[in-house]
Amino acid sequence: MILVDVRTPGVHIKRPLTVFGFDDAPHGHAEVTFENVCVPAKNIILGEGRGFEIAQGRLGPGRLHHCMRLIGVAERGMHMMVQRAVSRRTFGKLIAQHGSFLSDMAKCRIELEKTRLLVLEAADQLDRHGNKKARGILAMAKVACAEYGTEGA
Repeated sequence: MILVDVRTPGVHIKRPLTVFGFDDAPHGHAEVTFENVCVPAKNIILGEGRGFEIAQGRLGPGRLHHCMRLIGVAERGMHMMVQRAVSRRTFGKLIAQHGSFLSDMAKCRIELEKTRLLVLEAADQLDRHGNKKARGILAMAKVACAEYGTEGA
């Protein structure tokens, strides 16, 4: 891996990219092209041939950040579900007054809180013990968020 200043000739930021629908421009992800870019060898991070090591070291903490985003998206979804349930009627009563809705809402809330607690524990272990020792809980948080994001929400 190598550090490249965005002001270097030949570096072109084509467009910002969204993550889970969020636009973090100008600080977030972007599509970047490099055309005949020259960078000094001193900009190599950790040394030649260590890029994979660096990338692997960032996967845990980086993905945990996305887990946190997904928790926020799920929370927003819960709020939208409630707003819809108290404003629409089916079979003569508000959706919120149906027992099946309340049961489904409770299940969603339980899954969201379970996932949130796992992510918080992973973040705590990451802060206290570092990436390598927190690897197991980070993996669990990533799996739980992915499952909740596709099944629970």
